[in-house]
Amino acid sequence: MLFVIAGFDRPGALELRQKVRPAHLGYLESRAAQIKLGGPFLDEDDQPIGSMLIVEAADQAAAEAFIADDPYHREGVFERVEIRPWRAALGAWRG
Repeated sequence: MLFVIAGFDRPGALELRQKVRPAHLGYLESRAAQIKLGGPFLDEDDQPIGSMLIVEAADQAAAEAFIADDPYHREGVFERVEIRPWRAALGAWRG
């Protein structure tokens, strides 16, 4: 099952985000088989202000466990995280 995980950064978290980014990317690389799509949300100045991932997980609990282990979540970059089940309906990438 697919889930959209949206993490929204705390105000002023850019410096912490940049510091934690190598660990975050390493974690995502270690879970690459589960990740269908991902990337940062951007502000009007093209700076990251959050993250969005579409991941494959067995259920809601597994999706919650996925983000709980992400260094951005563990280190407090995210102010809040939303996880929603999702079904791909459109798009060339679905292949």
